[in-house]
Amino acid sequence: MQPPDSNGPSTSDQGQPSDAERPAEATASPPDRDSRTARDAQVQVIMEALGNSVERGPETWARTGVEYLFRKDVLLVRQEHAAQVRRLLRAEGMLWQDGDPAMPENTPRDGSLAYGYRAIHLRPGTTFQALAVVRDGTDRVPGFGDDVVTVDYLFHISGNGGICPADEPEPIPPGTPPDPPPSADRAAGTGIRVVVVDTGLDPQAPATHWWLREVDGDDDPLVATNPLQTYAGHGTFIAGVVRSMAPRAEVIVRHAFSKVGAQFETVLVRALDRVLFEDRPDVICMSAGTRAMDVFGPRVLNWFYETRFRRYKGVVFVVAAGNDSGRTHFWPAAAPWTVSVGALAVDWRSRADFTNFGSWVDVYAPGERLINAFPTGRYEYKEPERQGQSADFDGMASWSGTSFSTPLVAGLIAARMSATGENGPDAASALLAQARAAAQPGVGAVLLPEP
Repeated sequence: MQPPDSNGPSTSDQGQPSDAERPAEATASPPDRDSRTARDAQVQVIMEALGNSVERGPETWARTGVEYLFRKDVLLVRQEHAAQVRRLLRAEGMLWQDGDPAMPENTPRDGSLAYGYRAIHLRPGTTFQALAVVRDGTDRVPGFGDDVVTVDYLFHISGNGGICPADEPEPIPPGTPPDPPPSADRAAGTGIRVVVVDTGLDPQAPATHWWLREVDGDDDPLVATNPLQTYAGHGTFIAGVVRSMAPRAEVIVRHAFSKVGAQFETVLVRALDRVLFEDRPDVICMSAGTRAMDVFGPRVLNWFYETRFRRYKGVVFVVAAGNDSGRTHFWPAAAPWTVSVGALAVDWRSRADFTNFGSWVDVYAPGERLINAFPTGRYEYKEPERQGQSADFDGMASWSGTSFSTPLVAGLIAARMSATGENGPDAASALLAQARAAAQPGVGAVLLPEP
């Protein structure tokens, strides 16, 4: 991997640091950024972009900080309990009827169904109160359980508290090769289809970068403006990392995250459903997620797994562990039906200071200062350290985050599938066993690119 300083130590022929360049200790790098300040800045960007449709959580967010975002004044209720919940909330004067002129734009129609849950509109500012009313009802209403009610979470690309990335991209001179470099096995990934669920694909990238030839998918609308919009090129960079690990994999990049790299859960699960049905993937790669208000996580996504995903034999879902520098569960990475990927630092031995960690993270892979394809254009920085500054990009960037360690693992899974004939879950299990055998003390299971 490229060292932090362009004039620093050279890498080996395989593109990774030599043993002499790696520190003896395998401990996590100390945090060197004010994640709360960065998170607050990104929350502000989201609130400005999505306006009146988003609410902050938890209820104490003003004091404790924002941990997750969700659709404003909407509850999602299990279909079989919708009538009972309506009665409870109507008695408290909390319901909001369709057609109210103050209702936020693009709010789901009252009663609309999403994977077992129905939308119920609430009077403004009553979401947490309504949640308390319904949860109190679990003790006195027959059939009520912990999954009766939830919110429509806002999933965000490579979240820091579900909100922001590990860092913002840095321009790299055109002609610089990817780092980690493309696999020496140019047939790796043959016959395997990887679908990247992200911002879409820069339509210029396949013609500009040889390792992205024949990559297809939806155009990334965020690259169509100058300056580039926030998260422009995120899906393109990820596709480049997948192809670097599996040069012959069929890669399709889908546009599922739009403004500021965000999407509501009920919309996202429909996009995932379409990917399963229309694209027939072997591997799904998604570098996005959210924290949640309880240990059950995003319930609609869980229900989607139970009713849809698990019926597709042989598909593996590889997801980012998030960039909170902490143990708090990040979803869907914390779900047992995903392969969750944390990030290694530039030494490839210690954890990156931004990565989440804990027993729910399956594996760590290089994710700091990777180099790959990026759109051409001017980027304006949003985080406090460089807020107001800008940089010009010419097709390549250096970028950090679990967003990018995730496609590295997805690509390695695709490469193994083509070599062994295993399906996605079996190939992932074999690689995770290999990663545990190479575990680093104080880090955990580690998976590195093949030399």
